[in-house]
Amino acid sequence: WDWHQALQLLHEMGECFVERSTITYNSTISACQKCGKWQQALHLLYDMAEKSVERDTITYNAAISACDKGETYQQALHLLREMDECRFERD
Repeated sequence: WDWHQALQLLHEMGECFVERSTITYNSTISACQKCGKWQQALHLLYDMAEKSVERDTITYNAAISACDKGETYQQALHLLREMDECRFERD
């Protein structure tokens, strides 16, 4: 199981009109994070907002972790500020 498969499954869910929830997005962002694919993780985070899928602390933690792994620290700091604006609790 890798990030490619996770992204493909998420895409197929949309094509089949299966609801993509916070949990399915979080799982896919986590798969991207584990493989250091921070760009894909951020794309998914912002895709959630576009599609009105609720983002939560787990979502942001996974995306921030992906940025950390990709050594994109400014982006990670931006996400921390966004979390504060959304009033999410930090782990």
